[in-house]
Amino acid sequence: MSPALERSRRTLQGWRLLKFSVVGAAGIAVQLATLAVLVAMGVHYLLATALAVEIAILHNFFWHRRFTWASRLSGAGQAATKSLIRFHLGNGLISLLGNLITMRVLAGVLHLPVIGANILAITICWLSNFFIGDRWVFRR
Repeated sequence: MSPALERSRRTLQGWRLLKFSVVGAAGIAVQLATLAVLVAMGVHYLLATALAVEIAILHNFFWHRRFTWASRLSGAGQAATKSLIRFHLGNGLISLLGNLITMRVLAGVLHLPVIGANILAITICWLSNFFIGDRWVFRR
């Protein structure tokens, strides 16, 4: 690969990571707000975490298709369904299992505040989710 082409590829990847992070930041707001409401309603923190993560996963999938990886995708319903399944199998499992395990340790064992523990859990999953999304879920 020529040096100019390699620089162009890196620049595009950097912009995609920035877009991924913007969508993720909005997803964090969705997840934390959902978690806070559910916990305030008396839902157990692990069930509330699982529900909040799922809502954030759907939010992020919608925006990643339309913003982060829009240049790679067609609007076809079947392609969207396949992408959604891959998103749940990749990003969804990383987010759900990563959040539940981390929350169990931080909130359940160490008794850290639920929202703070969830912010740490989200941070731990962030980079893995980008690479799964880029290389598998929204591949060309």
